[in-house]
Amino acid sequence: MSDKLSGCVALVTGASSGIGQATAVELASHGAKVAVVARRKERLDELVARIESAGGTATAIVADITDEAAAEQVVAQTVESDGRLDILVNNAGVMLLGPTPESSLADWKRMVDLNVLGLLYCTHAAIPHLLAAAQDGPRRVSDLVNVSSIGGRSVRPGSQVYNLTKWGVGALSESMRQELASKYLRVSVIEPGATRTELQEANRPEILAQIRSRQDGFELLDPQDVADAIGYMVTRPRHVNVNEIMVRPTEIA
Repeated sequence: MSDKLSGCVALVTGASSGIGQATAVELASHGAKVAVVARRKERLDELVARIESAGGTATAIVADITDEAAAEQVVAQTVESDGRLDILVNNAGVMLLGPTPESSLADWKRMVDLNVLGLLYCTHAAIPHLLAAAQDGPRRVSDLVNVSSIGGRSVRPGSQVYNLTKWGVGALSESMRQELASKYLRVSVIEPGATRTELQEANRPEILAQIRSRQDGFELLDPQDVADAIGYMVTRPRHVNVNEIMVRPTEIA
């Protein structure tokens, strides 16, 4: 373990698997107290046990952040429990693909609710605490990291609303970065390519088969690859803002 984030408190959404889980472990390895948020209690309990067995500190919060009040309570509970909030990683997301004429409006709304509104609810609630941490925290800087996707930089047929949500995350992040930089609240966006996570598993069988066919034969990213990049972002010196990282499998163009 390192002590680069000693005295800091981090909140990671969508932490029950994949990138969120790996990121929580990564931040804890640098000395941060980590609050992990998702809907699956068993997964969160396992993650907390893993972090604590490695000498870290973590707290599980079961919540659905698409509920505005629940998202606000997640932030409030973290601050009440740990006294502050230095890092927010907005990782929770869903990807539901398919041809436009066959797409479900419910699926479109589900992506907007989690990828956009859930992120906004957590961010809005966290901003005052992140600004305070930048003024009186051990590092005199705080971090807001939004997990987007290469789908926020390029589009393909069948991913229309997923692209919409991730392009929005990129625009939001850059606007906030420009506004909050002088207050030492660093805003960063990370855009992973194809990663071995549960993200694609929510798709219909025929869509999932198409995704797997495109990825067949390629070595995908591991969640830890993305977590490493996030860890790098938030452990930079106060005067350095790594505001954007795209990370993708080497073999996939």
